[in-house]
Amino acid sequence: MKKIAIVLAAATSILALSACNNNADSEVVVETKAGNITKDEFYDAMKARFGADVLTELVHEKVLSEKYEVTDEEVQSEFDNLKTQYGAQFESVVQTQGEDVVKQMVKVDLLRKKAAEAEAEVTDEDIKAYYDTLEGQIRASHILVADEATAKEVKEKLDAGESFEDLAKEYSTDPGSAQNGGDLGWFGEGAMVKEFQDAAFKLKEGEVSAPVKSDYGFHIIKVTETVKPLEEMKESLKEEVRNQKIQQPDTIQNALDKAIEESNVEVKDEDLKDTFKAAEEPAEKEEETKE
Repeated sequence: MKKIAIVLAAATSILALSACNNNADSEVVVETKAGNITKDEFYDAMKARFGADVLTELVHEKVLSEKYEVTDEEVQSEFDNLKTQYGAQFESVVQTQGEDVVKQMVKVDLLRKKAAEAEAEVTDEDIKAYYDTLEGQIRASHILVADEATAKEVKEKLDAGESFEDLAKEYSTDPGSAQNGGDLGWFGEGAMVKEFQDAAFKLKEGEVSAPVKSDYGFHIIKVTETVKPLEEMKESLKEEVRNQKIQQPDTIQNALDKAIEESNVEVKDEDLKDTFKAAEEPAEKEEETKE
C-alpha cells in the first residue's frame, strides 16, 4: 500500500517535471558547492526509479476507466474501510503522501478489482472441488474482546437483538476478522485453539455461544453455516469460489493484460517500451497459433 502511494506521488512529480522538460536551459532545483541539480536531471532520476511503476498505474487507470466505473462514493467507502482496518499505518501514509494521492491509489485498486470480477469464471467443477474440501468443517464468526466485562456487555446486546456483524466491527479486537463482521470462514477441528474449537463445534447453525476464554481473550462465537447437500449450498459456494478467484494474482493479471491488449497500448518512450511486454506476449503467441 505504501509503495503504491509513493509511486502515485512520484507520478505527480514526473508529470509536472515533464511539462518543463522542453526548456533549453533546464531550471535548477538544487544548488550545491559540488554543482547544481536541474529539473532535467531530477526528472531523469525520477523516471529511472519510478517510471515503469508510474506508467503502469496511469495506463491501468486510463484503460480500465473506459470499461468500468468507480464512483466517488465507492472510493470514499473503501478509503474509510482501509482507515479502520490499518489504523495508524494508514494514517501515516495519508499524512506522508496526501489524501488525494491515496484516494487515487484506492480508485485504481477498485478498477483492478472490477476487472478481476469480470474475468473470474466459476464452473460446476470448481464448486464441487471446493465443496469436497469442506467435509467435517463449519463456518463461524467471532467477537474477540480483552476482558470478561466487555464480553458480557456484547452478549447482552446480542441477546437484545443487535446485529452480530455490527457488534464485531465495533468491539472485536481481531484485526483479521472484525471488519468482515467477525467472519472466520470455514475451518475444521485442529484449526483453532482448543477452548474455541470445543465451544464452536457444540453449536448448531445460527447459535451464539456464551463468552469463551482463551489465551487471546474472550470470544463470542456464532456458527453461521454447516455443510449441507451440494445443491443447497451451490449458490453460496459459487460466490465464495468467485471471490477466491478474484483475489488470485493470476486472475487480476489476466484481466489487466486483456484490458491492455484490447486498448492497443503502445509505449512511445524508448526507456519504458518494455513496460507492458508481458501483456503483449500472450497475444503474439495466440496470433502465431492461428497462423
